[in-house]
Amino acid sequence: MQALPLALMAFVFYIAAASWQGLALLRRVPPRDLLVRGLGSLAALLHALIAVGLILHEGSLLPGFSTSAVLATGIAVIVLLGASLFKPVLNIATALFPFAGIVLLLGIEMPTPTNESGMTPGIALHAASSALAFAVLAIAALQAILVGIQNKALKHHRIRGVVQSLPPLTTMERVLFEMIWAGLVLLTLSIASGVVFLEDMFAQHLVHKTVLSLVAWLVFATLLLCHHRLGWRGMRAVRWTLTGYIVLLLAYFGSKFVLEILLAQS
Repeated sequence: MQALPLALMAFVFYIAAASWQGLALLRRVPPRDLLVRGLGSLAALLHALIAVGLILHEGSLLPGFSTSAVLATGIAVIVLLGASLFKPVLNIATALFPFAGIVLLLGIEMPTPTNESGMTPGIALHAASSALAFAVLAIAALQAILVGIQNKALKHHRIRGVVQSLPPLTTMERVLFEMIWAGLVLLTLSIASGVVFLEDMFAQHLVHKTVLSLVAWLVFATLLLCHHRLGWRGMRAVRWTLTGYIVLLLAYFGSKFVLEILLAQS
């Protein structure tokens, strides 16, 4: 498939959008949300076309490691672009867009074993909710990093540069917890649909994903409960968010990487 030219075009659009947003954060250029969204949308469209092509090439809606990474980053970009219409989250594009572009370029060059589809409406619901949960919580993790940077800068009375361009800390934290709530709902749907529609979520090839997904769910649920009851916020919220997302990252991609990349090369 002629994916490389499309991936290169998407990468250029991603870098252009991220560069402008990054310079706006540094107060070197004026904010141009419409420009960033426009370039990001062009990149996301190309990204989506490539992801669909990779899935069709594999003949499966349960893709392998590289295709899953391409698909997950593409969904994260689309979710971010949509959320940026309602929430001040476009600054996350500075990190997410280049990462999505790099994953896209690497993903089309990495071989992925063909899987049998076995796709039913129930499994499709599980796959879709899993992908959306991963994307939303990825954005939450990047938002947490910005909150951490802002929190530390304010504590040390450094309010120039990036911190000046960010929304108030209270707004940043409110958006962070809204994202975590949305991600937890989707993760709950993912786990529940897996229990109902997968034959055995604790089978040998799924047990690690099931256990780690449950651990990630507990981390995010504990954070939200303690935020509501005990007022957790600031750096504690940042640490818990990043911990939960790292666990989720291992759940979704850990075994795929080991089985399809490391063991395949040994």
